[in-house]
Amino acid sequence: MTLAVLMAGGKGMRLRPYTTILPKPLLPVKDKPIIEIILKKLEKENFEKVIITVGHLASLIQTYISQLKLNLEIEYFFEEKPLGTIGSLKNLEKKLPENFIVINSDILTDLKFKDFLKFHIENNKILTIATYTREVKIDFGIIEMDKNKTVKNYIEKPVLKYKVSMGIYAFKKEIVKFIPKQKFDFPQLVKKLLENKEKIQVYEHKGFWLDLGRKEDFEKIIKTNVSIPLY
Repeated sequence: MTLAVLMAGGKGMRLRPYTTILPKPLLPVKDKPIIEIILKKLEKENFEKVIITVGHLASLIQTYISQLKLNLEIEYFFEEKPLGTIGSLKNLEKKLPENFIVINSDILTDLKFKDFLKFHIENNKILTIATYTREVKIDFGIIEMDKNKTVKNYIEKPVLKYKVSMGIYAFKKEIVKFIPKQKFDFPQLVKKLLENKEKIQVYEHKGFWLDLGRKEDFEKIIKTNVSIPLY
C-alpha cells in the first residue's frame, strides 16, 4: 500500500492574520486550497491512502475534503492536544506500511512523491529528507577577522546558499520506536536518530518549492503572477 501522512493539525501562527478564521491547509493558492493541490497530486501519482492529522479547525478541513471526488482512501487522526510536527506517528503505528511518506500541509512543489518514495526504498535508510537549495540575502557588509580582531576580509551583502528541509520525508516504519508518546518535533527526531548512529538519506530536489507556512512565501504567491505547478 502506498501511503502518505499529511500533517494538517497546526495553528498556522506564522500566517496570522490569514489563519484567524481558516486553518492553514485551506488557505487558497489561486483558486484552490493548499490541501486540495497536495491531495490531487497524490491521487495523480497513484497513492492509495492518505492519513490526515488534524487539530485546529479540523471540522472545516473535513467538510471541504468531503466534497472532493478523490480516488483516495482518506482517514483522519484527531490530535486531542498538540503533538508537534511528528508526534502523531506514534499513534498511527498499526496503520503504517513498511515505507511511507509524510508531507507538511503548507508546501507547494512539483516534486514527484512516488519517485521520492522509490528513492527512499532503494537506498534502504530509516529516513530520507527532501531538500531544496534556498538563498538567503544578507543586507549588511560582513566582516571577517582573526583572533586579534584584525580585519581579514569584507564581503558586501553576500548571498548565502543552504540546503533546507522541504517538509517532505520518507520513513521506514521502524522509526516509530524513536518517537515518544508526547509532543515531538521533526528536528528532535533527527537529533535522536543521529545520537543512535542511524543513517539519514538526503534527496535533492531542483524543481519548484515554496514553504507557504512562511508569510513571505504565501504573499509572494497571492500578490504576484508566480507560475504554480498544480498537479
